[in-house]
This record gives sequence, structure tokens and C-alpha cells, in this order.
Amino acid sequence: MAAGERGGRDYLERHGIPELLRRLSALLLYHQPERPRQFLIQVLETVKAGRQGEGTYPCLMDESNLVAMFQMLDVADLGYITPVQYREALKTLGLSTDNLHIGDDENVTLDTFKEEVKKRLLEIWAVY
Repeated sequence: MAAGERGGRDYLERHGIPELLRRLSALLLYHQPERPRQFLIQVLETVKAGRQGEGTYPCLMDESNLVAMFQMLDVADLGYITPVQYREALKTLGLSTDNLHIGDDENVTLDTFKEEVKKRLLEIWAVY
């Protein structure tokens, strides 16, 4: 790899551009808007407003999606999932499992699951 190309890749990685483009592409494919450029501009404006505390960040998962995911994991309808299931759910969603404050002997309720997933979804956009 040439030095210029390596420098370019390092620059993009340092600023999180590949991950940002993956997230924008996922939103674009999910929504498939008639005017994709305008949609992307609106998403970036939403991210900017979220960073300034004036709104929320874009997200593919709404409340009903989180409930459905939790219910798929809680097959026995116990009202909780295990920490192992929780970690795997986060990984499946492409979210960080760093700094989890749940011990291996604790169970994760639906409310905790929703709160933590939403928090981690917000964290991924907050870096841009």
C-alpha cells in the first residue's frame, strides 16, 4: 500500500468516517427514500441537532423492535434474560459491550434492556 493511500485510510479511520458511512448506508437502505441525498442531509442535520442537545439521533430500532427482540430472547416468558443473552444481543446490534454494569449472576429485565440499548445507540452517533 502506498504511503498516500495509507495516510488517507488512517485519516478516515481517525475521524470515524467508514463507520459513519456504514450507518448512513444502513439508514438509507432501510428507509429507501425517494430523495436519497435530501434524506442523508436530514439525517446529518438530526445528528448535529442531537449533539447540540436539540433532538434525538437517528435509529433503526424503535420501542416495538426492542420489545420484540427481548421477547425472542426470553423464550420462557420469565420477564428477564441472562447477561450472556444480553451481551450477544448487543453484539448482534453492533453495539459495544464495554462498560457493562451487569454481573454474571444478575438478570436483565425488559426495562433495563430497552434503556441500555437506547443509551448505546445514542452513544454511537454522539461521536460524530
